[in-house]
Amino acid sequence: MEYLWEPKGRNHGGFHFRGHLNDSKPNDGHNVYVEVRVEGYDWNRFKGVQKKKVSLDKVVWDGAAQYTSLAEMRACRDRGTLRPDNCSDPRTFSRKGH
Repeated sequence: MEYLWEPKGRNHGGFHFRGHLNDSKPNDGHNVYVEVRVEGYDWNRFKGVQKKKVSLDKVVWDGAAQYTSLAEMRACRDRGTLRPDNCSDPRTFSRKGH
């Protein structure tokens, strides 16, 4: 995944990421997704497609997000309603100059 913090005047100053999300275990019956959050906000979920590779190009923002300096991203496996999902440890991204 590639990422950048947008400047305040572009894309709401949000956290912009793009890359591919791949279901690397297509026969396990579970979907994958990415969760991203900026400092002080809840996780935003971006779903993949089971047994496929999808392209993601998203901006996570809120009116106050342009004033935040940290974002986190993690990959997860959706194991259905009866079992908890598995997620990787979050990776942290810092806005330079903050």
